[in-house]
Amino acid sequence: MSSQRSALSPVGRETLHERVYAELRRSLIYGMFDAGDMLRIQDLAATLQTSTMPVRDALGRLVSEQALEALPNRSVRVPVITRERLEDLARARCLIEGQMTALAVPNLTAEDFVRLKELTVACEQAFRSHDDEIDKAQATSELNHAFHFYIYRAAGSEVLIPIVESLWLQSGPYVRAAAHIHDEFRDISATHHHWALIEALERRDTAGSVKALTDDITRSFNLIRGRLDAEEVAERAPHNG
Repeated sequence: MSSQRSALSPVGRETLHERVYAELRRSLIYGMFDAGDMLRIQDLAATLQTSTMPVRDALGRLVSEQALEALPNRSVRVPVITRERLEDLARARCLIEGQMTALAVPNLTAEDFVRLKELTVACEQAFRSHDDEIDKAQATSELNHAFHFYIYRAAGSEVLIPIVESLWLQSGPYVRAAAHIHDEFRDISATHHHWALIEALERRDTAGSVKALTDDITRSFNLIRGRLDAEEVAERAPHNG
């Protein structure tokens, strides 16, 4: 018995550190933070009801994963939106997630299509919600994540899934920003490309599925790109008075 005990290691502290990291990671992926938000260790520790050490460790891990940015004054923030980072993330996501979608095409079943349609309807309802107590950007981001990763898991690639997760972790603030912009202008339906993707998947149309997926990814980035273009035009415009 004593030999068995000596082979065991305490797990409490490590488990807490992992739980704090997982919660912060989830929050970033689901768009709970805006680009440029400063993350203060004391505030996060109070919110998560834990000590500062696991929060500090989690923030360090997220900085190394490029999900957060360490500043010279030792503070940490969600990276600000830049055109260079936008283009890089959009290109990487289209490449990797397009491949995941292509791999998933032959593996999806009729039951899977039912679930994908349910998630899309739920996302539409979340976008139409007028409940002020609900963070619409977060709610729709969670449903969008569930929709896409349902497809990606069907690809059956244990190697590519962590890569996609990393890209989504870095894209969280962009998805949140796009959701806010879409809510303002009410342009094309946010789920338009989801329905197109489902239809292509049901037809076993690999090329059509990849195109619909690419259109869906670039829709969000195009919304932000348009906002950046408008801001640049406004900055160049002569000021009266």
